[in-house]
Amino acid sequence: MGFLGEKSVNFKWKISFLITLILVFLLSIWNYKNRMYDWDMPGYMGCFYTMIMPDNPEKVHHLIYEEIKKEAPDYEYKDIIGVKKFDRTRQYFTNNTQSFTEQLPYFQIKVGYNLALLSLYKLGFTGPMSVTMLSIISYFISGVLLFFVLKNIFPDKPFISGFLSIIICLLPPVAFISRISTPDMFVFQFMLVFMLGFLRKWSDWNMFLILFLITFVRPDYITFTLTYLFTLLLYDFYKEKKIKLSYCLQTVLLLILYVIIMKYYNYPGWKALFYDTFIYRRPFISAEVADFTVGKYFEILFSKLLYFKKVTLASVSMLFVIYYLSKDLYIRMISAFIFVNIYIKFVFFPQSAELRFYISFIILLLLMMLYAVSKKYKSFQLGKIA
Repeated sequence: MGFLGEKSVNFKWKISFLITLILVFLLSIWNYKNRMYDWDMPGYMGCFYTMIMPDNPEKVHHLIYEEIKKEAPDYEYKDIIGVKKFDRTRQYFTNNTQSFTEQLPYFQIKVGYNLALLSLYKLGFTGPMSVTMLSIISYFISGVLLFFVLKNIFPDKPFISGFLSIIICLLPPVAFISRISTPDMFVFQFMLVFMLGFLRKWSDWNMFLILFLITFVRPDYITFTLTYLFTLLLYDFYKEKKIKLSYCLQTVLLLILYVIIMKYYNYPGWKALFYDTFIYRRPFISAEVADFTVGKYFEILFSKLLYFKKVTLASVSMLFVIYYLSKDLYIRMISAFIFVNIYIKFVFFPQSAELRFYISFIILLLLMMLYAVSKKYKSFQLGKIA
């Protein structure tokens, strides 16, 4: 009877996975049909076109806008090039090669993402299609990864795992990042691999490989990868009263990777990014210094905080549930680490109206909450990563 019961459970998992696979595929098609051509597309196209034609910025600049014009709907293309008076900076990007080229370091530092775009382009996709297809492919892979993450959280509930995978894929911010020209969807799949490795208790160095890839794809996630290692360091010190040197070595390696990327691409720095995003987008980075006071920074930060209440409410609620249901110090510390990263991201880049900047962390916190629920009401256990 036990053998028959095991076969029945395996059959249910196969059916659940097949249904999830079909639905995620259909959702991927739907998102592809509703794909968006936005302001970031020329920047990322400029990155991998520059890899191919490093000594011909004029040709790169011309090809980018020519190809987008062929593929994008007219209203989206006009939004990209800027046709209104207040779109002066985008008009410079469109009409002036130097202005456009000076913006590229903001995009070039996402090395792993740009190499993936280059790979699709080399496979025969057009420039704009390479950017949109990478997000769609990443969305599909993320849906599959969600299923396996939830399978580890609910090992005896195949249809709950499938159902929750689809629900998360249907969340508006998740669907949105699959349609736009940014690395958000691409890095999301690596965050899910991180969660899968965490649940399956991968070794320290296997987890480091994931942290390395996350940083390679999006160097601004260095705060996430370093605070994870710091959390492990604190936990070990509290439990064993010693510092694990491998975490220190991994921290140094990630910092070296970060510095190399920043230096190689002549990244203007956080202050320039903040100025260009929240104060004034300079047509020519070389012609104007990004200067603002600490008071101006806090004025912007607090004004954005007012619009961050939904994220705050959701995050605090999930953290409360985790702490209420789980007394496991390790789970509490990892959950707190994810929670803190939402606000670290906000402090450095307070774009409160754009949930896409925080959705990866919010989903990880949601998965930790689901794990706490599973652990409370079922005997599923998770120990410290070996």
